Amino acid sequence: MAETANRWLDEIKVLASSTLKMVALLKSQLVKSTIERYKKACADSSNTGSVAEANTQFYQQESAKLRVQIGNLQNSNRQMMGESLSNLTVKELKSLESKLERGISKIRSKKNELLFAEIEYMQKREVELHNNNQLLRAKIAENERNQQNLNVMPAGGGNYEFMQTQQYDSRNFFQVNALQPNHQYPREDQMSLQLV
Repeated sequence: MAETANRWLDEIKVLASSTLKMVALLKSQLVKSTIERYKKACADSSNTGSVAEANTQFYQQESAKLRVQIGNLQNSNRQMMGESLSNLTVKELKSLESKLERGISKIRSKKNELLFAEIEYMQKREVELHNNNQLLRAKIAENERNQQNLNVMPAGGGNYEFMQTQQYDSRNFFQVNALQPNHQYPREDQMSLQLV
């Protein structure tokens, strides 16, 4: 039983990152082991009093172990935060320091990975926006050339007069210039009225 507890304690120290996670893990292990002991006690013993005594004794032992493990984990967490260091030896301090350095190294590596991914995304976005900007500039230049060509066209001639164009401003909407009909000509679809 002591070997199992020590093995679990070692595994727990490796896996646990916080006291709450550890308590949940220990509780689940405690429940499993209690069920196994109960089944074994029911199968081996016909005396129900001995099962209750065995369970009571087991729970007392397990609760004492859990209290010790929780205390150790809380102490370890405080030490990771730089507190409660006065009891540690030089060897323990070096061990703690190397654990923290490994953790910081992993954190920095992950942070750099995320930053590089974000930089790469931003560079792609920059190229995309630059291409869109160039396309829009080309369209604006083409519209301005078309606008200038309309301004150069001769006015008069025919039954339509050319309306004065407005200056194109790329910051505003595009003004459409159109030929407006001159209403000074007779309309053929009008009927003439005669009085008799």
